[in-house]
Formats: sequence, C-alpha cells, structure tokens
Amino acid sequence: MARKTSSTLTDGEQQLMEILWNRKSATVAEVLAKISEQRKAAFNTVQTMLRILERKGYVKHKTQGRAFRYYPLVNRQQASTSALRHLLHRFFDGAPGKLAINILEHERLSERDLLRLKRLIQEARQK
Repeated sequence: MARKTSSTLTDGEQQLMEILWNRKSATVAEVLAKISEQRKAAFNTVQTMLRILERKGYVKHKTQGRAFRYYPLVNRQQASTSALRHLLHRFFDGAPGKLAINILEHERLSERDLLRLKRLIQEARQK
C-alpha cells in the first residue's frame, strides 16, 4: 500500500526548502550542488523531491531554458506554523496548553525564554 503524503515537510524536504529560502530560487542542479556539499544525492532524487514539494504547495516552478527554476511559495514561519499545528493535533489533542505544559515539564528553558513566556502570558491575560 502506498504511503500517505504528509502535508508537513519531511527532513529531506525541509533541507531543500532551506536552500530555496536562502537562495530565493534555484534549479535542480543548483539545489543538488548545495546538497552535495553535505551528502551524496542524485539529480533524479532532488528533482522528484521538488516535484513533491510543488504538489504539496510549498514551491512553484518557471521554465528557464531547458531547466525548471523553483521558487518557495511558503516562508519559514508559515512552514513552522503548519508543522506546529500538525504536532498539536497529532499528539496534544489540538490543545496548545498541553504542548506548553509538556515543554515546561520536560525541557530546560533559559532565563531569557522564561521571562519572555511570562510576558506573553501576561499579555494573553489582558486580551
């Protein structure tokens, strides 16, 4: 049975998106050259992943000569928000408070982060 396509980014897809976000656009060959600095990858693999990202609505392409130039349609913040919503619904019944409590119970936060959280909680109470 075929695996269901995820609406969020896989690790490999995020790596491609990071390249596109940093460069603003890139061809398959340009993405491949950048990825090859870190790990071995095949042209066809990168091309397929970019097509998947296009189907998911993360990128679009324009023809440039014989190549396609890919452009991000979603910025980092939008992708982050989408992933967070997915996480909330999958593991925390869609309740942001459950996620916040889990983080506070299981992670060590810096004093700076704690102060920022305190300020945000106070602002939320005033709304």
